[in-house]
Amino acid sequence: MPYKALIVDDERAIVELVRYHLEKEGMTCLEAADGETALSLARLHHPDVLILDLMLPGLDGLELCRILRRDPRTARIAIVMLTAKAEEVDKVVGLEMGADDYIVKPFSPRELVARVKAVLRRGQPTTVQQVQRVGTLEIDEATRRVRVGSQAVELTVKEFDLLCALLHAKGRVLNREQLLESVWGYTNAMEIESRTVDVHIRRLREKLGPESKRIITIKGVGYRFEVESDA
Repeated sequence: MPYKALIVDDERAIVELVRYHLEKEGMTCLEAADGETALSLARLHHPDVLILDLMLPGLDGLELCRILRRDPRTARIAIVMLTAKAEEVDKVVGLEMGADDYIVKPFSPRELVARVKAVLRRGQPTTVQQVQRVGTLEIDEATRRVRVGSQAVELTVKEFDLLCALLHAKGRVLNREQLLESVWGYTNAMEIESRTVDVHIRRLREKLGPESKRIITIKGVGYRFEVESDA
């Protein structure tokens, strides 16, 4: 089955450019010029990825992202923000709202495709059958489900992949560059801000509640996951 992308932008030229390059990669594309239409299409067609502008008529991109992430039917859709808003605070807010990546206009179509493919690749189910348990944290990599105690935890694609990357390191420290490469699929050739990792770590900690203490910051280096049981 080909991947399905929903391109959300009120600039027709941008939509056509993005569509052309994604369809070259074999993807099926849907289009929306406003947030309300995009929300309806996302709920109806369950695309694999949204290419989302922030400055939309009516329902803006940030609010649309927030709604999608709070709805169990759409929470796992990958979201790549594609916008002219280039300030650091805009990027941080976008990531905090649940975006998996943030690309600034004007952009390279080749880089956009590379980032979209990286997001989709990391979002694929694994063949791992084992359920990982650390303290009250339970991670099922086959179904990509997480629980803390009896409570289900809704993670985005990148939050889940980040948690698994830290878990698989078995207590080793991973720096931001290693996490960007293993979780986002980015190489040093791409200009990706390490702040992306920090924002996702913060969101992951918030969702893990009492088990968030297992994600330990090593100042000036990176992060590690504490696997030792408290028992």
